[in-house]
Amino acid sequence: MFLGDVVGGPGRRMLQKHLKRVRAELGLAAVVVNAENCAAGSGITAALAKEIFEAGADAITLGDHTWAQKEFPGQIGAIANLVRPSNFPSECPGKGWCLVTLPTCRFAILNLHGRVFMNPVDCPFKAADRALNEMPKDVPVFVDFHAEATSEKITLGHYLDGRVTAVVGTHTHVQTSDAMLLPKGTAYLTDLGMTGPYISSIGRDLKPVTKKFVTGLPARFEVADGPCTLEGAIVDFDPVTRKASAIETFRVRE
Repeated sequence: MFLGDVVGGPGRRMLQKHLKRVRAELGLAAVVVNAENCAAGSGITAALAKEIFEAGADAITLGDHTWAQKEFPGQIGAIANLVRPSNFPSECPGKGWCLVTLPTCRFAILNLHGRVFMNPVDCPFKAADRALNEMPKDVPVFVDFHAEATSEKITLGHYLDGRVTAVVGTHTHVQTSDAMLLPKGTAYLTDLGMTGPYISSIGRDLKPVTKKFVTGLPARFEVADGPCTLEGAIVDFDPVTRKASAIETFRVRE
């Protein structure tokens, strides 16, 4: 299972409340969580990563807010099974991909960052090629593409079709309805959605966001309160062929 962006304390509460139960009920081999918004809506810390692992995650991916918490660059190197976008500058601490070894399976997780309507980074297509050349050839590879533009996500999915087990998108916080198997055996979804408060503007309190849209004046966007959703996708795959056999979206809504 892959879970979409965890937003603040409400999103972390949803993980603590539901994830272990969902794992048991569905017999999940592994859970990967995007947590780049888990610290008050922007960034992550080592303590919050530990909290998310304890809630039932096996690996954590990040995105454009990776460095939002000032202490995190000094912490990231010591956190296992956590990756930041591989196409960040090479001088950045942390890893862009890693191997995750569990009693149930062994796989690689690769994190990439989009360039369309996003802060400038290296080419995600070339970064994916480099990472795949570095990885063992006998493990399934799962890609979290943290990007804004659907066209960029879809194009990368087809670019990696047959070379990775799944490409799933994060960042927009709105789950898409295009879960599919691509022609060469890669599972694909444009966006996983969000784990956080859904009576909101993608997890943020509606009042300041509305004021910003109406007036153009700057406003501080706090994480919303209220009922939450836990959203993502489940991928079935053959660990021998490393091909996906199914992908379906998933949601728990309070």
